[in-house]
Amino acid sequence: MAAEKSPVLFERTSALTDKVTNYCPGCLHGITQRLVAESLDRLGLADTAVGVSPVGCAVIAYEFYSCDMVQAAHGRAPAVATGLKRARPENTIFTYQGDGDLASIGMAETIHAATRGENITVIFINNAIYGMTGGQMAPTTLPGQITQTSPYGRDVKAAGNPIRVCELLSSLDGVALAQRVTVDTPSNVRKAAKAIRKGFEYQREGLGFSIIEVLSSCPTNWGMTPYKALEWLRENMIPYYPPGVYKDVKAGE
Repeated sequence: MAAEKSPVLFERTSALTDKVTNYCPGCLHGITQRLVAESLDRLGLADTAVGVSPVGCAVIAYEFYSCDMVQAAHGRAPAVATGLKRARPENTIFTYQGDGDLASIGMAETIHAATRGENITVIFINNAIYGMTGGQMAPTTLPGQITQTSPYGRDVKAAGNPIRVCELLSSLDGVALAQRVTVDTPSNVRKAAKAIRKGFEYQREGLGFSIIEVLSSCPTNWGMTPYKALEWLRENMIPYYPPGVYKDVKAGE
């Protein structure tokens, strides 16, 4: 008698390539990128999706997704995504950006794409630091947080306060969805998966600009082990950047 095959419990989604990612141990980029790919797969959008890669740790995201990808100049992903969506409105267009790319050099592009209500989905990774370039202070670096360019901690009198992106964008009329999540626990991963799927569903329905902010750790530049970095995220980032829905145009239905 032939041996009975065991059921497949877990496998790589077809929206990801078999390329091994280059992220540091404990970095949460890998989890988030998988959730994006799974959402595209689950919604049947992978064959028509076009992603826009940032400049930063995810600069070679085009090697990890099996859908079409475009590489944007630093901070210009929302502008590139705008052009793609207007030229090919039938395609699903998303950007995948870090806090330096989106909230610093790309803040103008982000705000104007949002206020115009461009029908795109933005995945925003907030790890409170510049990751790829060596750990400098970012617009999202917390008060008192030590970085390469704030060795005594961020001084808000000199550098200003961190930018809360979801709260800022939620005030704009063109935004359909602004939600912050984290992927530090299995429960939170499931919540993040639902938020990312919602961002793509809202684009499919033509509701406007969606942004899903994902709180992430950066063990290498924080100078911590992966475990300690998750602890630091929970104790410091989550209180300052509370997960939640900051705008949802369908919430009142």
